[in-house]
Amino acid sequence: MALVLGVVLSVPVAAQDAALKDEVKERLGRVEQGLDDWDVPGAKRELAEVEALIPSDVEPLKYYQGRVAFEEGRYDDAVALLEGANIEDKPGSYLRLAKDTRDIVKKHQRAESEHFIFLHPPGKEAVLVPYALETLEAIHRAMAEDLGWTPPGGKIRVEVVNNARELSRVSTLTEKQIRTTGTIAICKFNKLMVTSPKAVAQGYDWQDTLAHEYIHLVVSQMSRNTVPIWLHEGLAKFLESRWRGKAGLAMTPSTQALLGKRVKADTLIPFEKMHPSIALLPTAEDAATAFAEVFYAIDYVYQSRGAGGLRAVVHELKTGQTDRKAVEAAMGMSFPLFEKAWLAHIKKQPFPSELVPRDDRVVLKEDAKGKVKDDGEKKGREISFGDFTEVAEVPARKFAHLGELLRERNRVKAAAEEYAKAHKLVGDKYESVSNKYALTLLELKRLDEAEAVLRGSLRVHPGSPATNVHLGRILLHRKDYAKSKTAYLEALASDPFDPEIHVALTRIHGALGETALASRAKAATVVLTGLEAAEVEKLAQQFLREEGELSEMNVGGAAPQPAAAPAPDAGR
Repeated sequence: MALVLGVVLSVPVAAQDAALKDEVKERLGRVEQGLDDWDVPGAKRELAEVEALIPSDVEPLKYYQGRVAFEEGRYDDAVALLEGANIEDKPGSYLRLAKDTRDIVKKHQRAESEHFIFLHPPGKEAVLVPYALETLEAIHRAMAEDLGWTPPGGKIRVEVVNNARELSRVSTLTEKQIRTTGTIAICKFNKLMVTSPKAVAQGYDWQDTLAHEYIHLVVSQMSRNTVPIWLHEGLAKFLESRWRGKAGLAMTPSTQALLGKRVKADTLIPFEKMHPSIALLPTAEDAATAFAEVFYAIDYVYQSRGAGGLRAVVHELKTGQTDRKAVEAAMGMSFPLFEKAWLAHIKKQPFPSELVPRDDRVVLKEDAKGKVKDDGEKKGREISFGDFTEVAEVPARKFAHLGELLRERNRVKAAAEEYAKAHKLVGDKYESVSNKYALTLLELKRLDEAEAVLRGSLRVHPGSPATNVHLGRILLHRKDYAKSKTAYLEALASDPFDPEIHVALTRIHGALGETALASRAKAATVVLTGLEAAEVEKLAQQFLREEGELSEMNVGGAAPQPAAAPAPDAGR
């Protein structure tokens, strides 16, 4: 800052008046502070005052004009201005960030809603647009209600990147940090940056993630960037489910089990070690533990003081209080007492009796070591012994392996018997065992039993796309359109590029008289399969009419891709 402001001394003689120099220096300081405070409109107003005081070719002016242009998403302008300010083009510099971001998003397609601009790579990401904008507008309304804040200064930019490498280039995190902690999205530079679900082996909760990152933006702006990371992440994690309902729905049984293990071992992450970012913690397990800790800290504040308590904490921080003093003021107790009460609150949670395999880890496709299945295979009929490597109980793993071997040889009844033995030993602990068992039961037309297995699995692994798809098939076959719609939308929230989901929703929305939603689902199917709209309509009407279709589905291969179709996306 001092070096940049020092260049003001080189302005023409007319500007050398001491009072003018002081004013320029003070105003540029306010521009810097505004940007640091996530107040881009305020920084821009101050910059306009400076522009009237000094020549347009002064380097500090160009530097801050470039910074503002970058924050507003005007990347060509940002590059030109930062080059004009003689900013060095090196990793981590604003010039390099502007160049890399410009190059990554220059061919992106653009969609807008009332409060958001959604930029995505051309191709299958077009499927995300209506669902993403609905999610964002819903969390926008919820945060206006809960935290009393709506972002000023125009629409919020949301930029979708293809993979971890691109996320690293448009942010200040290294690719190694992103891979180590499973970071999939970032809120910085007055925008949200999210990785396409196509980059992740089993998909991820991308709609909750959009909401999560938007809450970071709201908290940063309303507090003038004074909220420490542990409170930041706690607020975002606790409130991220508000786009779809109540706060506090984001905690999964697997993360609860991990937290329970760390509580028992007395290896929780201290609040101060979460700074400057949970993404910088040594391991993904540490990051998951920290997220769970801060979730319950905010949960405790919310249960004690409601949304007003959350607003009070942020307000106190904005006025300059420390995090400890802010919590004390909002809660009416000393911070040591708060920590004691928070820990007691954690220990009261219904931790699973045993450690559940974590299902919230983000595994990139390039790191999946062969776990990503060929898109051409029929879903449900994939024969994969590797699915059971996570099963720690050796007898159960052996039964599951034998079941898979028998299923491969079309000895379905015998396979079901072996899967039943495995499932009896491990219950709902493993998605792989539950889903393979359920698919075998579907082949035997034992639908009620299959449904019970799938619902049991969802209690332990909520949001699982495969489990929700299999459950959705049963419900749709029974013409229970409302419940099948819920199951398929749950699957879409993690795996939006599965064509079956959109074919099913085309039929479901049509049956429910939701014409616009049926058209949306049909358009998504066209994008993902290359079929013509009329072919999709026919496919949707025939979809799951026969029981034999319940256990194997290959919607993506229903028709050959047209010659003019774009090449598959990287990682698909």
